[in-house]
Amino acid sequence: MIFIDNLHSNSKFDWVKNMSQQLTIALSKGRIFDETLPMLAQAGIVPNENPETSRKLIIDTNHQDIRVVIVRASDVPTYVQYGAADFGIAGKDVLIEHGGSGLYQPIDLKIAQCRMMVAVRQGFDYRKASQPGCRLRIATKYPHIAREHFASKGVHVDIIKLYGSMELAPLVGLSDAIVDLVSTGNTLKANHLEAVEHIADISSRLIVNKASLKLKYNLIQPIIETFKQAVAASS
Repeated sequence: MIFIDNLHSNSKFDWVKNMSQQLTIALSKGRIFDETLPMLAQAGIVPNENPETSRKLIIDTNHQDIRVVIVRASDVPTYVQYGAADFGIAGKDVLIEHGGSGLYQPIDLKIAQCRMMVAVRQGFDYRKASQPGCRLRIATKYPHIAREHFASKGVHVDIIKLYGSMELAPLVGLSDAIVDLVSTGNTLKANHLEAVEHIADISSRLIVNKASLKLKYNLIQPIIETFKQAVAASS
C-alpha cells in the first residue's frame, strides 16, 4: 500500500509512531470489510492477512499495536460496546436492532448501501393485507425494525425470526411477507417475490466505544478525521 511509505514522513500519521496502547478494530467479512480497506489504508492501517482466506479471527496489521478482530456482522456493536474492540464498522440495520446504547457513531461511511424493504410473493395483495387493524405474519432477522415499522402503520404482526433463506418463507406459506435488506432486487425476482414497501435506507457507520474515545482520544481521533476525509472525497 502506498500509504505505508508515508507513515514516517507525513505528520498526518505521527500518532502511529508514538502509540503505546493497543487499538482493536471489529470488522465482519464480506462487503463491509472490502469497502473499509481503502479507508483504513488512508489512515495508514493495512491488515496482514485476508480474512476470506485466513482462518484467523484476530488479524495483525502493519502496526504492532493495531489489530483487527473478525466477528459476525451482528456482533460488531456488542464487541465495541463492551470494550473488546475500540471501534468498528456496522450497518445501520444492525445498529437499530442492537439499540446503539453505549456507542458513539460519528460518521455515516456511505458504504455497503442497500434498502430495508417489505417483500411479498408476486400477486399477493399487500395493500389490502396491510391496512390498519389487519394482522400479518412477517419473517425476518430484524424483529425490532419490523415490529416498529408495522406498529407505526397500526398493523398487528406475528414475527417469525429467521437467520437465512428469507425469500423461502412466503413461498411455502410460513409468512405473508418478509422484511429484509435489498440491494439489486435480483434475488427477489429470481424467487418470484417483489419489494412492496420501503422502510429505511441502510449504510454502514463507524462506531466507537465511548470509554476508548476518552482514554485513547489521541489515537482514535486522527482515524475518525481520516475516515471523514475519505467520505467527503467520495461524495
